[in-house]
Amino acid sequence: MGYTINRTFQGDAFGAIVERTRAALSSEGFGVLTEIDVKATLKKKIGADVDDYLILGACNPNMAHKAMQIEPRIGAMLPCNVIVRAIGGGNVEVSAIDPLASMAAIDNDALKSVAGQVKQLLEAVIAKI
Repeated sequence: MGYTINRTFQGDAFGAIVERTRAALSSEGFGVLTEIDVKATLKKKIGADVDDYLILGACNPNMAHKAMQIEPRIGAMLPCNVIVRAIGGGNVEVSAIDPLASMAAIDNDALKSVAGQVKQLLEAVIAKI
């Protein structure tokens, strides 16, 4: 089972894909709670040079609230991370976590239903970019 929902863009600028990703997230009710510039962080912390790599911690408040009502400790698995990364040759890949895969260890059918709804939203996000 895969654990991400992916799409690759050829010839689009990294920054443009980031902005399109933010817009697509917003259009599906997600806000970006956190942003980690992995490239800058690794350079600063360990001197490593890596390609552009951004982690957006996305949250759909309605879905998060539903999940927290079903499983109060689910916050340990939130928000839904979406990565935008340069993959060489001028290509950029966007990957969103598959909530069904990430929550597979939790034996709760009601939560799985919510995770399925979130997966559909994230698939719509990836399609809109």
